[in-house]
Amino acid sequence: MTAPFRHTKIIATLGPATEGEAMLGRLLDAGVDVLRLNMAHATHDWTRAVIRRIREVSARQGREVAVMMDIKGPEIRTGTLPAPLALREGDPLDLVVDPAAPARPGVPAVPVNYPGLVHDVPVGAAVLVDNGLLRFHVEAKDAARLTCRTLVAGELGSRRHINLPGVRVSLPSFTEKDRADTLVGIEAGIDFLALSFVRAAEDLEALRRFLEERRSRARIIAKIEDQSAITNLEAIIEASDGLMVARGDLGIECPFEELPVIQRRAIRACLARGRPVIVATHMLESMITQPVPTRAEITDVAHAVFEQADAVMLSGETTVGRYPVECVRMLDGIARRIERETAGEEGAGAAFTGERMKVLHAAVTLARQIPGARLVTFTRHGFMAQGLAALRPGAAPILAFTPAIGLLRQLRLLRGVEPHLLELSVDPNDTVTRALAFLRRSGRAASGDKLVIATDIVAEDRRVDSVQLRTLA
Repeated sequence: MTAPFRHTKIIATLGPATEGEAMLGRLLDAGVDVLRLNMAHATHDWTRAVIRRIREVSARQGREVAVMMDIKGPEIRTGTLPAPLALREGDPLDLVVDPAAPARPGVPAVPVNYPGLVHDVPVGAAVLVDNGLLRFHVEAKDAARLTCRTLVAGELGSRRHINLPGVRVSLPSFTEKDRADTLVGIEAGIDFLALSFVRAAEDLEALRRFLEERRSRARIIAKIEDQSAITNLEAIIEASDGLMVARGDLGIECPFEELPVIQRRAIRACLARGRPVIVATHMLESMITQPVPTRAEITDVAHAVFEQADAVMLSGETTVGRYPVECVRMLDGIARRIERETAGEEGAGAAFTGERMKVLHAAVTLARQIPGARLVTFTRHGFMAQGLAALRPGAAPILAFTPAIGLLRQLRLLRGVEPHLLELSVDPNDTVTRALAFLRRSGRAASGDKLVIATDIVAEDRRVDSVQLRTLA
């Protein structure tokens, strides 16, 4: 191939630092596979404009990338304050859900945007504010307020995010804002929809019905961010098209020492079920302001690659950071180095139950046994490419040909898959011949290379699965 192949995919979040046409082109050149839009901070006009720009830059550079819309889901925040509150350990504080309720003398009252807070949160619970920088203990409650005591001091400002570890809130998983944002995404042709704060499989099923009713082919990524999601992890994976280990809120909702265990467990569960998995948040956080990452961040990224995650994701690093392109290049370099280290390892892959998966397993086994082999497949709906990717075929890249540009973009997320656009002929031999000619012409393969071809063709109204070994002439 023209360059060493990177199996791990890179997701970059767009923002003020990267939304321009020139910077988008640089991100694509650096190797970004998926561009994420964080709807917690995006307007509808901006969303339409930036998706249009992504498609134009992708077409011009001949590298179609996927667009992931990340809707923010249920969110509990403090209200607007006239000035920040300086709180010391032991200070009282009221979290108020009824703006008409009289304030207690000498006790600061902070409004909260969720009326059900008093109902959901029991006395004795912990309330974490501003990404856990402030911590409160609920000592009492009435119909209008939670009466709290400050455990961790700090300054409390307006519209700060509230976390309630271990508390099941009654907020809907798919809010009215999410519905409005999703409709804009469907209209603009998004490829993935990430749902925040997924707590159970039912949350995803409701979203899937919403998409199907509107004939959207966007695939659903479940973000696990609280303890309910961990409890229901396997059912959530089954109901989703992929999983995101969103370590920001997850690291607040769960004890810190549990976070690496949860990440490892989530990745393994996704691998076993053949679902793509993304590791996100704080991958290269220091590079928001610094040109190089910390050694711990390098090791963190490497750990995700060692565990065979499909993708690693950048957030603030590419939305507001000073070095967005350098961040992408850093992920690219770390991933390539770790993949060289693990190239000979078989690794964990999906269970190959079912006849079609057993055929794909045979193709993967053959490719592993032939040094330098490439896997080639053809797919209209994504099953062949996703099945091969789920089996984690070691060093062998998966060259997937599809006639659908929307599917091509979605295949960008899968570990080890390099998708290409190709019309599939009614004559399978013609399709294979044209695909091999493309690989030779584009430098993806050269004379003498070994190609393991996995196909499922329709012959006389029957599907015929096959595995071929060819030497490129």
